[in-house]
Amino acid sequence: MSTKKPNFRVTIDKLMTRFSGVRRYGLAVFIVFISLLYGFVLFRINSLNSAQPSQDAIAAQVKAARVPHIDQAAIQQLQSLQDNSVSVQTLFNEARSNPFQ
Repeated sequence: MSTKKPNFRVTIDKLMTRFSGVRRYGLAVFIVFISLLYGFVLFRINSLNSAQPSQDAIAAQVKAARVPHIDQAAIQQLQSLQDNSVSVQTLFNEARSNPFQ
């Protein structure tokens, strides 16, 4: 039984001779790789920029931004208080004439 131990130096030399031809074009391969990477990024930015939201997303945002409504009973109660009290009437008139006081 004779087993040969792998000689790493010989293996490395073989790989270097095979890839020596590719080494000449290393810069060109790198530039092509970077160009493809930039092209892919620009394509993704363009596709994500032109994407339209779904109807479910629009409905969820509209539902989340509900306009608060004031109770009619509260409005009538404030109007009746304003009509009955002179001091409240003056307070409302002052607030209307100078709201930043």
